[in-house]
Amino acid sequence: MTLVIFDCDGVLVDSEIIFAGIAAEQFTACGYPIDTQTAIARFTGLSMPTMVGIVEVEIGRALPDDFAERCRERANAVFDEELKAIVGIDDVLSDHAPHRCVASSSSPTRIRRSLKSTDLYRHFDDEVIFSAAMVERGKPAPDLFLHAASTMGNAVGDCIVIEDSLPGVEAAVAAGITVLGFIGGSHIQDGHADQLRNAGAAHIFQKMTELPGLL
Repeated sequence: MTLVIFDCDGVLVDSEIIFAGIAAEQFTACGYPIDTQTAIARFTGLSMPTMVGIVEVEIGRALPDDFAERCRERANAVFDEELKAIVGIDDVLSDHAPHRCVASSSSPTRIRRSLKSTDLYRHFDDEVIFSAAMVERGKPAPDLFLHAASTMGNAVGDCIVIEDSLPGVEAAVAAGITVLGFIGGSHIQDGHADQLRNAGAAHIFQKMTELPGLL
């Protein structure tokens, strides 16, 4: 049975634009001025350690030890009030793709909290939630998708990844897994579809109602 591997942020929940604003706010406060749209373009799909590492190299010093924790606390407060599920995803999960899992750059705690606050958690058992924290290298390395496929008992040829980010598409391609590029999140910028397509996405779609037909 084909395994459908869903990214979380930007695919299940419409969180990317919210978190990009929080990240931009926190990076700017630490002496790395950046706006929300630039943060979306540069960091969407990357894990917190990867983002922090990039910024630290560029500014030539370490960020405060509690930087990640401050971002998490701010995200928790805002997400609990504002986070929404991607339009149509609840119906897709209810009616299609019974063999599925989540593979996200977010922490396991963040993934579960996002799914719970949007009432999507009921579609996923804990055993099918995979985080970049579980592997040595996050996206765009293939490690997370390979780990998810192996744990779920599927060969890479029997998997399909649903991704919205360039690093996520690159990771799926590197893993040898067919990837569909979703561009229906509120964070999507002009030219993003072409970026995903050029990175190897087999198909680009904008509405979740299209996904069952693609699967």
